[in-house]
Amino acid sequence: MNILIEHGRIVDPASGLDLDRADLYVVDGRIAAVGAAPAGFVAEQTIDAAGCVVCPGLIDLGARLNSIEAELAAAVAGGVTSVVVPPDADPPLDEPELADRLVHRAKEIRKARVLPLGALTLGLQGERLSELAGLKKAGCVAFSQAKVPVVDTEALLRALEYAASFDFPVFLHPQDHWLSRNGIAHDGEVSARLGLAGIPVAAETIAIATIVQLVRDTGCRVHLTRLSSAAGVDLAKAAMAEGLPVSFDIGVHHLLLTENDIGFFDTHARFLPPLRTRNDRAALSAAAAQGFAAVCSDHTPVGADDKLVPFGEAKPGATGLEVLLPLTLKWAEQESLPLAAALARITCAPAAIIGLDRGTLAVGAAADICIFDPQAEWTLTPESLRSRGKNSPWLGYPMRGQVRRTLVDGRLVF
Repeated sequence: MNILIEHGRIVDPASGLDLDRADLYVVDGRIAAVGAAPAGFVAEQTIDAAGCVVCPGLIDLGARLNSIEAELAAAVAGGVTSVVVPPDADPPLDEPELADRLVHRAKEIRKARVLPLGALTLGLQGERLSELAGLKKAGCVAFSQAKVPVVDTEALLRALEYAASFDFPVFLHPQDHWLSRNGIAHDGEVSARLGLAGIPVAAETIAIATIVQLVRDTGCRVHLTRLSSAAGVDLAKAAMAEGLPVSFDIGVHHLLLTENDIGFFDTHARFLPPLRTRNDRAALSAAAAQGFAAVCSDHTPVGADDKLVPFGEAKPGATGLEVLLPLTLKWAEQESLPLAAALARITCAPAAIIGLDRGTLAVGAAADICIFDPQAEWTLTPESLRSRGKNSPWLGYPMRGQVRRTLVDGRLVF
């Protein structure tokens, strides 16, 4: 279908394009032109984007799909056109057939694109390697242990050596098992006052230091997921400055919240890794603003019963696909960051990390497009969420920025 998107502000962080009240043309699922119509173009569908921003579809580096239909509907409602799915499903994605089934099911639903992470080890047990080559052929974009650590450092070394030999990227959640296994909140003043077992920053930094050394030894491409501390960011940036193939992301909630937001045991503010101090948040925000990190939702739909329990028993995580965009805009406003720079963190930056040929509005690129009203105000309520998970620390809070249309491969999916 030939689609004309007219009168919008076209922002493409990948190319630096920022045009006010311009037109964008889609032909056969790809960007055909920006500004002037291509020769012979006849629109079969016209979308009026006046007052809206037209940008690449968002790419989320971490989203769990407890109910694939509901969560992919939530994704496109949030302008997310590609979701990277961790392997800690039930059962774990450690066999090619499981990954293939997930990819094909997503194609049948015809919403957002699903990009699975294959389990690095069988059953995520941290012992024997999964069939990485087969998982790659089945559609896995990288390999991961999700948030399950590999306790045996030798096993992790062998896994990275094998992955490096085939240039397979590996996603690792840096969290030392022994320092974090009994923790609930950041090890500091708030956790001490509330009587909550703490997870020290050292749990993150020790794991990062180990991973970085293994990257030096193996040359494996490693992406560090959900960094939460200033010290962790410093270690990751030092590895990048050294020229090591290391990248990292930050959950959007860590850019906006701190340990103080736990308040009086608010289970919606329980995350893994935990919310940390104001200084940590400032360092994370600076790293993202300076372009060192991608930003993701860390979307974790949790049932109401799993949050209506004491803080220490609550499942960590929050729904994030539908609020990734407004929360990123909120963070950018606080940091006085230009719109294009903010959008880069959730479009072309994650695309570069996973080697995905998306996240741009360049002519010839796939027409994954998000159209949103940056001034639209709405209130986050359980009823406004399409996700099965209604858990969020921002419930009842006003949001600014609302998606109006989402296209995937030139198909209007929202």
